[in-house]
Amino acid sequence: MASTDSDATTAIAVKSGGDVPRGRRSRAGYGLVTPGLLFLLIFFVVPVFTLLATSLYVKPPGADIGQYAPALEFGNYAIVLGDYWPELLRSFGFALIATVLCLVIGYPMAYLIAVRLRGHGFLQGLLLVLLIAPFFTSFVLRTQAWRQVLADEGFVVQTLKTLHLMPADATLTATSFAVVAGLTYNFLPFMVLPIFANLQALDGRLLEAGRDLYANDMTVFRKVTFPLSVPGVLAGTLLTFIPAAGDYVSAAILGNNRNTTMIGQVIESRFMRVLDYPGAAALSFILMLSILILVSIYVRRFGTRDLV
Repeated sequence: MASTDSDATTAIAVKSGGDVPRGRRSRAGYGLVTPGLLFLLIFFVVPVFTLLATSLYVKPPGADIGQYAPALEFGNYAIVLGDYWPELLRSFGFALIATVLCLVIGYPMAYLIAVRLRGHGFLQGLLLVLLIAPFFTSFVLRTQAWRQVLADEGFVVQTLKTLHLMPADATLTATSFAVVAGLTYNFLPFMVLPIFANLQALDGRLLEAGRDLYANDMTVFRKVTFPLSVPGVLAGTLLTFIPAAGDYVSAAILGNNRNTTMIGQVIESRFMRVLDYPGAAALSFILMLSILILVSIYVRRFGTRDLV
């Protein structure tokens, strides 16, 4: 009964413009964020600490394959880093190239949909559907289809050879080009959508004022549009680079050789085939920590006040 009276008092206070007691607001806020915090604790924090503990395990003498004992063997990190640093650097290199390509290709797409087609709802919706449509199919199937596109008997290779832009005995599959192309294709929407959302919220009056003050559209874009879209660019590059660095599907299907192996393939192999759980966990933790450091440096250097 007392609780009902208290709730009624609070409702009356809100309706009459009065202030809700600070303690009640705090409890309501904690209640709203508790499910999210529990989710992060169970499915992120606990797995990360489990991964860290596994990376320090050792194999007891005479143990079977896949059997390890808890320990504090930090030497596991030095071993895997010494063995697989080329794959780690290659992963970051492929991810960086794919991110730059996604930005170069995706920014004009987002600009066209959000700015040039503003007021044309049907065309905007149609282009957004075409952009999001690949998500309706499996990531693996899309990558496999890209392999068919770049196959030796495919249209792309045959056209390049016909135009003498590619040697007759050359191939695109199982190359770095194919892996980067697959990464760029698969993660392009992750670049376009944040930039589109940012440009969609851009006040058109700012562009009109820019045209009144500057000489041409290119100057308006450089002085007004692009600076205001930096938060979208920042979000898009992060959403593209982070998953691309840890991807192994594109490298496994479009590359699958020593020169295209990415760190995700190595981790999958150590976990699933070799059963080297400490080594795989150590590589996973190194990858996660490296991405965290790179992202922190990037955000602090190029981030905006809203995202830092």
